[in-house]
Amino acid sequence: MIDRRSLFAAAGALAAWPAGAKPAPAPPADLTGAWTNAWYTKLQRPKAFTALVATPAEAQAYETPRRKLRGELSVKEDELGQNESENPDNGPGLARIGGQIRTSWITDPADGRIPYRPDVPKAVHLDLDTGDYDNVEARDTDERCLTNASGAAPLVNSHDANLIQIVQTPSWVAIVGEKDHEARIVEIAGPGRDPPRRAGRGSWTGASVGHWEGATLVVETTDLRPGLTKIGLGLFLSEHSRVTERFTRTGPTTVAYQFEVSDPTLFTQVWRGEEVFRTAEGLMYEYACHEGNYSLPTILRAARAADGKPAASGK
Repeated sequence: MIDRRSLFAAAGALAAWPAGAKPAPAPPADLTGAWTNAWYTKLQRPKAFTALVATPAEAQAYETPRRKLRGELSVKEDELGQNESENPDNGPGLARIGGQIRTSWITDPADGRIPYRPDVPKAVHLDLDTGDYDNVEARDTDERCLTNASGAAPLVNSHDANLIQIVQTPSWVAIVGEKDHEARIVEIAGPGRDPPRRAGRGSWTGASVGHWEGATLVVETTDLRPGLTKIGLGLFLSEHSRVTERFTRTGPTTVAYQFEVSDPTLFTQVWRGEEVFRTAEGLMYEYACHEGNYSLPTILRAARAADGKPAASGK
């Protein structure tokens, strides 16, 4: 089940309304429901593909060896058998959007990769498999159960916990991610209403405000906390980042989702992506995050033990 504290906070925000203000008109489309963006397709394009759109033969060659482990591969580096023992949530295969088989959510730039500035990968340890073990704050924020890939903007998927619950009213929208049950509250602008008020201070998910353009809900997120915040696998944003999301209900069981990310301190260009959400098969239950949180003392002790070992010859 979802953390009750998140629900109470969301309910309080949804119910809040200035005295004497006019109620907002009914929204032109209903996004309420439990959705999933679980697919083999992920944010960035894997090396197996060279183009945004795969042929049926390319898709079959990519999907077939991954079906045994629900979208994962058994690799030698997985000594503990995580992929075999856990339950990945990668959906039915590569995503289909407009009849095309998509190899990445990123549509621009054309290579399907995040366009980081040359100095950024080293700063966020993208060139390392393990990162920095020297202190608590150097560990990944998702490992410490502080951030996740399914609650903050943009809404990107991972190998598990890809449910997204949307609760919508005329004046507010709550977006709740399954992983860590993060709740993002979006204030909706409308006729006769004052412009939404931004938080004015940084937070893990930033401040999100929205408006309707026809049947499309447009959400703009800024004001992330100072410094680098990990949003998803390989994706970091900063207090200078701006994310614009577009939600469009395209049928009884689908939502088209587009996003645009800008931050001149991190990226060489504005970059864009496109996903498709489908109706979730069941309810959202509690995702209990604890591994890197409770295990931090052990992680740091192991690092100190490693410090005392002589370096291997030739390295």
